[in-house]
Amino acid sequence: MSTDIHARHPGPRSWLAMVRYEGTMVARDTAGLIVPIGLPLLILVTSSSAVGDEVIANGRTALDLYVIPLVLTMVIASIGVINMPSFLAYYRRAGILRRLSVTPASPVMVLVAQVAVSAIQAAFGIAVALTVAFTVFDANPPADLGATVLVFLLAMAAMYAVGMIVAAVSPTPNSAVAIGLVAFLGLGALGGMFGGRAALPDAVAAIGERLPFGAAVEALAMAWAGGAVDPLHLLSLGATVVVGTVIAAAFFRWD
Repeated sequence: MSTDIHARHPGPRSWLAMVRYEGTMVARDTAGLIVPIGLPLLILVTSSSAVGDEVIANGRTALDLYVIPLVLTMVIASIGVINMPSFLAYYRRAGILRRLSVTPASPVMVLVAQVAVSAIQAAFGIAVALTVAFTVFDANPPADLGATVLVFLLAMAAMYAVGMIVAAVSPTPNSAVAIGLVAFLGLGALGGMFGGRAALPDAVAAIGERLPFGAAVEALAMAWAGGAVDPLHLLSLGATVVVGTVIAAAFFRWD
């Protein structure tokens, strides 16, 4: 009985091997590596020179409270909404998920490994952006590190949930990239990625603040300043996780 159970449930080595395989696949995708790191870094460099060093709240400047939250959100959104769905759509189109479904290596292993690898990629992109922000532009660390980390993890989960919706409704890898890119740009535009939400009409800005990109930027800014995060933003991110999970579970196809 124990041998049968062991055969039906891959061990830690199998999971680690799957993560290594996914890491190799992601590393071969040059555009998928450059965009989530290069684009936020470009925004950081161009925006940091435009904002002043005037203190906005709790010793934190516009760089700390406007630019950095936007850059961090861009990293996790580009990886979660564009990159991850395209890999899952490719595996489904190639029949990899279907073949895995009849082996002890469940297709869920691919999903978990892809999430793990994309999280590592996001951590690297964030490390690069923060290193430049701290060493070149004299950014200040978050006033409440614990709250900032928790908000960031919730924001990452929300972006991945949006990405799972994209993966669920995309029939091909190309369509996954197209849908993911439209979702990323749409959410980003409403959330202040192109010049801030203040430039948008009030009604549009209010909608953008309640969508996951805008909510993530606002919540990260408040946590970075050490203030109380608006429950509305946390509710928006949490609701995105729940809704995205339910939709993906209902519509995601393994073949």
